[in-house]
Amino acid sequence: MKKNILFVVNPISGDLDKSDLIADVQEFATTHHFDLEVYETTGKNDQKKVQALYNQYQPERIVVAGGDGTIKMVAEAMEQFDIIIGILPAGSANGLSVDLNLPDTIEENLKIAFLHHYIEMDMICINGKKSIHLSDIGVNANLVKNYEESNLRGFWGYALQAYSALKESEEPFVATISANNETVEHTARMIVIANSQKYGTGVIINPNGAMNDGKFELVILKSLDLLLIGKIITGNMPIDSDDIVIISTDQATIKTDYPVNFQIDGEYCGAQTDLEIHILHKQMKIAVA
Repeated sequence: MKKNILFVVNPISGDLDKSDLIADVQEFATTHHFDLEVYETTGKNDQKKVQALYNQYQPERIVVAGGDGTIKMVAEAMEQFDIIIGILPAGSANGLSVDLNLPDTIEENLKIAFLHHYIEMDMICINGKKSIHLSDIGVNANLVKNYEESNLRGFWGYALQAYSALKESEEPFVATISANNETVEHTARMIVIANSQKYGTGVIINPNGAMNDGKFELVILKSLDLLLIGKIITGNMPIDSDDIVIISTDQATIKTDYPVNFQIDGEYCGAQTDLEIHILHKQMKIAVA
């Protein structure tokens, strides 16, 4: 009996042409006796369409080619279903695949996505929206907003945006944070809400993070001078610094003294003053090496 696989591909993620990738996936599926149903996202009602295809084909896995946004859409569509999701990194933001240490080659990723075992991964719910990776309020969200609007890509594009975001950034904000039955106040430049360890650029922001431990971390960066940014970007995150506070918890609220730019998984979500955050433990099954 043939086994069904639903292949969800974002045709425009990462500005890459996906026709070769689709051909590779089809060939792999044929070789391993899978029936493949291909769905290309359009940005309109994708979640409902993926649910309908799931109900129609009852696939044993869903393989996703895209960035964090596409993976998150599929995870949300499959919230009520018990299904393994395989990832073929193909977006401009591939933070999750970086964190899962997925390999660089398509051949290896195909084997993992179709055939390997999985971990049960947490998601974070922030003001009713899902986050699979890293969200933050403050300087980096300005950066994401600028990055979305600029045409410089890659590490240097990012570093340049970081520098200009710092120069343009507003005054530090005062955040009142309630977590683990206590309330603290910090003056901050940026607070990261992290389910995992690193940004898609490979930068480690949350060294103690684990994606399946039922907790998330609030990484509070009190000052963000160029020296600290340099340390973070080069992978020397100074955890014992007075400028950085890390709170590990399963639920929290953050209130800021004025509206501060906020982003979820690389998507700019406007300026916010109140965040309500809780963990969704073991919310999705992701195929891993």
